[in-house]
Amino acid sequence: MKNIVFIFLIFFGFQLFAQQEDAWIFLKDKPKSESFLANPLSILSQRAIDRRNQQGVTLDVTDVPVDENYYNQLKNEPNITILGKSKWLNALHIQGTESVIKTLKTKFNFIESIDFADKSLNAASKTVSKKQVLNHVNKFKYTTTSFNYGATATQIKMLNGDFLHEQGLTGKNQVIAIMDAGFPNVNTLPAFKRIRANNQILGGYNFADRNTSFYTRNNHGTNVLSTIGGYLEDQFVGTAPDAKFYLFITEVVESETVLEETLWVEAAERADSLGVDVINTSLGYSTFDNSKHNYTYADMDGKTTFISRGAEIASQKGILVVNSAGNSGISAWKHITAPADAASVISVGAVDSSKNISPFSSFGPSFDGRIKPEILALGTSASVINHTNGAISNANGTSFSAPIMAGLIACLNDNEGFILKSSAKKNSKNFNDYLKEAVYKSADRYANPTDQHGYGIPDFKVAFTNFTSVFSVDSNSLNEISIYPNPVVTIFKVNGIEEDLERYQYKMFDVLGKKVLQQVKFNQNQIDISLLKKGVYFLQLSKDNQQKTIKILKQ
Repeated sequence: MKNIVFIFLIFFGFQLFAQQEDAWIFLKDKPKSESFLANPLSILSQRAIDRRNQQGVTLDVTDVPVDENYYNQLKNEPNITILGKSKWLNALHIQGTESVIKTLKTKFNFIESIDFADKSLNAASKTVSKKQVLNHVNKFKYTTTSFNYGATATQIKMLNGDFLHEQGLTGKNQVIAIMDAGFPNVNTLPAFKRIRANNQILGGYNFADRNTSFYTRNNHGTNVLSTIGGYLEDQFVGTAPDAKFYLFITEVVESETVLEETLWVEAAERADSLGVDVINTSLGYSTFDNSKHNYTYADMDGKTTFISRGAEIASQKGILVVNSAGNSGISAWKHITAPADAASVISVGAVDSSKNISPFSSFGPSFDGRIKPEILALGTSASVINHTNGAISNANGTSFSAPIMAGLIACLNDNEGFILKSSAKKNSKNFNDYLKEAVYKSADRYANPTDQHGYGIPDFKVAFTNFTSVFSVDSNSLNEISIYPNPVVTIFKVNGIEEDLERYQYKMFDVLGKKVLQQVKFNQNQIDISLLKKGVYFLQLSKDNQQKTIKILKQ
């Protein structure tokens, strides 16, 4: 009899556990928003505010925290547990039984809607017109681990990233957030000694365990970080060795749940508040331990999943979000996963050292027909740092093609300086859209993209030129002015100002916005910059009330 009772209790307990559902509660408003918006430093760091101002991104209600009163009322509600929250989406991630969760909307008038992770429980669940293919492939399946750039020469030079480095664009003014599964031994390994010694690790957080221990958990993040910030003299160089980093753990490798989506959005919000410029995330979501939560290809439209909606907002805030396309190319699923499907996310597939597509690299397009992945980088036998002994190892996966790309995008973003970001305010397009367009147009398949290649492999030397040309034209009579040659060794000529030289003046700035040359009036249409160091500069020409800025490469 005892055994029967014991078996019954186990079964009954399992039934209770099985009834626990995940859901996102979306709130109607933020009653105290005006107070927060009047005091921006209460919700954002000064660096975040400066980045927004430079890019013309305005502060709005999405920057305001979830209302504390609403949160506390739901927290005190019996039989539900709050697991996470998002200010951007004004939402709480909760767990409870279906019946309890469904009563909340009638009980609390501040709830706008409730979205169950099990879509069959929602009032208007999505109808899929095509076959629902579910992805049951582990996202890390193909992430195997087996100067002179040394071992990283192929992955950098394939993209002409060494050109950026030669211009002094190594990410020194950029802050990158790595959102991953863990960073064990980053605090001790020799390959990270340089970024530790230079205080390039600004901090981090373990969202998975809700603590500040981020040098822990799965080694995947350590490998990913090494491709961007790792350094062993004459042996190994990351793509942005002088960038600064925040390390966030959002992935719980031992399970696969929708909570990880919420943790990712929380980390992205934290990154934004800290003024991060670039987010790299080598993660993707489509299938979960609870199969009722699984997504279908129809959900890969950039608008459906919680994580993709958050990623899109991150991009709107002025952050460049780079995400691996996924490793499902040879599986039944084969498609990209969320948040790679978000329209503003830069999704990166993989190739081998001969520039052939890696078979495991996931296919696009997004369900609504957009080009995905957009670009490619080395993902077969990429060089990474082994987390156990610090040795240089080989690894496979879009998990590594994405950060290789993210580092170089940060380097390209490092060259715009205050002058060009100020100019961006005058344009209707988001500043980062210009940068992405410059990179995409530089790729080898831009004219003929495919579902697995996207636009292909970028050339960052070409991207640099593309990006330069974007901000070299203002809507005034100075449009026809150009300089030659560019790049410049010692002297360049300013074409288009042969008449009325006395009406023109010029100033030159370095990438930090520091003035290095000035002349109130032109005596001739040639400028000598032989005394300037090699690097990137900006020539600001003015005539009457008109201005034009031209980017110059000094060799």
